Amino acid sequence: MKTRLDTLLRLLRTHGGASYHGEAVTQLQHALQCAHLAENANAQPALVAAALLHDIGHLAHHLGEDAAVRGIDDRHEYRGAGLIQRVFPPSVSEPVRLHVQAKRCLCATDPSYLQSLSLASLQSLQLQGGVMSTTDALAFMAQPHAADAIQLRHWDDGAKAPQAHPPTLEHYASLLRTWLASTPK
Repeated sequence: MKTRLDTLLRLLRTHGGASYHGEAVTQLQHALQCAHLAENANAQPALVAAALLHDIGHLAHHLGEDAAVRGIDDRHEYRGAGLIQRVFPPSVSEPVRLHVQAKRCLCATDPSYLQSLSLASLQSLQLQGGVMSTTDALAFMAQPHAADAIQLRHWDDGAKAPQAHPPTLEHYASLLRTWLASTPK
């Protein structure tokens, strides 16, 4: 019997070879690197899961790999959070839902962060609403899971190295299954 987790993992397996929006890695390489950064930081299993799955929404639409180039915001954070909340608690789905807003917030509160963004991230930033106002950034940071979304955002930005060799998807699938089995329903 296939589980909802298997459905998410199948998206990574079947569509993970897609380009990661102008970066030198694939969607799967990016997801694995992000999860590896979280795991190396001794993050809680929920945040490792969020790191692995944060861009799953990019793989669950039919807009094509070049949606951003065509000026379309695929709103992957909402699509992904909707899929993830069917399997995981809010400690996983909410950082995913908030990770784009976290980028917008960091751009508003840390000028060096904005300067560090890749060209692809700068392009998507404009499609996603641009830099937040100070008022919006303060309101964002007051939300539950905002701190986790900001941490996820930093791993997201660091997970674009073509030469990296993170653990396999099977490694993370096993971690997630073990965590889900031990998590109260």
